[in-house]
Amino acid sequence: METTLVYEIIGYVASVLIAVSLMMSAIVRLRVINLIGAATFCLYGILIGAVPVAAMNGFIVLINIYYLAKMLGDREYFRLLRVSPDGEYLRAFLDFYKDDIRKFQPDFDFKPAENDICIFVLRDMVPGGLVIGRPDGKDVLTIRLDFVIPHFRDFKISTYLFNEEKAFLRDAGFRKLVAYAREKTHRAYLERVGFHKSEKQEGRFEMAI
Repeated sequence: METTLVYEIIGYVASVLIAVSLMMSAIVRLRVINLIGAATFCLYGILIGAVPVAAMNGFIVLINIYYLAKMLGDREYFRLLRVSPDGEYLRAFLDFYKDDIRKFQPDFDFKPAENDICIFVLRDMVPGGLVIGRPDGKDVLTIRLDFVIPHFRDFKISTYLFNEEKAFLRDAGFRKLVAYAREKTHRAYLERVGFHKSEKQEGRFEMAI
């Protein structure tokens, strides 16, 4: 393969990575992919002898490293806030994010019941996640909605709720969580946060708490 063609391929790959990063809604993922793209562009600039291209993208790499270190290193505040199933803010939140919710959990249809468990996960006092569950039997909570807003999709909210704050759900009398997933992305998410496939039913996932 000719050297010039190899350089062109590197340049195209860098361009694609930068473009893809700009389509990311999750900030950490955006920064990581943008960093890789800028580093590739920097290499491209060095290879073709374009000092301004290499220098500018090297600077972008440093900026991304700085903000990633800041985001990953800063101590964040998390809190769970239980709200009423018929609350006005809850309805407004669901209406605002209805298209995004439908993308990941197309079967979700909010018809509130008096005994529904509705929990906002606050991240630095911003409502970043929402879980809606319905008691199913004595100590089982069926998760009807588990949603995180695009800006916070780095698994911190899910880790906080399903690992660090299990006591919150245990204190409410639950010992098992159940969730159902049709979408491949949703299934992969549930397994990542600690749910396990049920042997009894396809698409059913369970977590002991």
